[in-house]
Amino acid sequence: MHEAGYYELLGVDRTASVAEIKSAYRAKARASHPDAGGSPDEFHRLRLAYETLSDPHRRAEYDRGAAPVPIRVRRRPRSFGEDPSFVATVPRLDPETLPWWHRVAPACPATPERPGHAPAAILLCWLLLVVLPLLAGPLLVTIWLLLATAVAIWLVRRHLLLKQARERFAAEFGRTVVFGRPGGDADQWGERLTAELLERYLTRLPSVRVFHGLAWPGSVFADIDHAVLAGRRLVLVESKTWLPGYYAADEDGTLWRDDRLFRGGATRLPEAIEAYRELLPGVEIRGALVVYPSRAGEITTEEDFDLPAPPMTPEQFVTEIGGWLAAQPSIVDIEVLRLVRGQVVS
Repeated sequence: MHEAGYYELLGVDRTASVAEIKSAYRAKARASHPDAGGSPDEFHRLRLAYETLSDPHRRAEYDRGAAPVPIRVRRRPRSFGEDPSFVATVPRLDPETLPWWHRVAPACPATPERPGHAPAAILLCWLLLVVLPLLAGPLLVTIWLLLATAVAIWLVRRHLLLKQARERFAAEFGRTVVFGRPGGDADQWGERLTAELLERYLTRLPSVRVFHGLAWPGSVFADIDHAVLAGRRLVLVESKTWLPGYYAADEDGTLWRDDRLFRGGATRLPEAIEAYRELLPGVEIRGALVVYPSRAGEITTEEDFDLPAPPMTPEQFVTEIGGWLAAQPSIVDIEVLRLVRGQVVS
């Protein structure tokens, strides 16, 4: 049994990668966990199999036939719950460490399009079209004048349409960048921290709009803590204050802490993402679970940010999500903005 026991227990080949071993362990741990009615002895052996095969040195010893030795993964000083006297804060980040920071320039909130100095550009183009043909014959001058007049009319009409669009945009949204308010209850401290984080860093993007307290489509409650919109990219965000530890998540939103099933909290971001994809077809949507410590200690994560609800530290969130949104730094989709703003209930 020793030669293939741990591989058989996890249901993986002897050539399985660490990622495959971790995935198999998590799938079996859900069913065999004592909290789910499983056997404590079976779960302990499953845990020992994972600890052994996920560590390259211990796995090599096991494959050579050495007796496995139980190990303690990421052992931290024991904590007995949250510390009421501890107050988490928003970290101060050095902009030089953010790859996207200098790719965008802070500016006034973006509007659908900015006519800028369109009248001057129109006049210059018209003069060029008129002056240059004067060096040619009368027939060519006439043709050029007709073309120049047509171009000038088109440019003026476009400028007027853009100006009207800006005026309508300003009348509907003004210069508001943040919509709604974060939770004000004592147990919503994480939401207020994330609100500060968003305004401190992500509002550097001229097209960004920040939302607090959004409802799922069809709901009247603030089901989603925050959302950040840039162009046709939307991030749904949950804020959590949890015990220090190493956090990870699965595709379905199952959470893990220190490689054990996490029973201290949950997320509904995967369902929220699907609901908003139905509301906003064609919009790229992803989720982020921003975690702050509820007592002295460090929060770390698995850093698999392609998942629907990946746990992130505040620093990881600003780096990863800021870089993703910076791909559309100055685009505002009015219809998408209108629909997302309509979900704000706080």
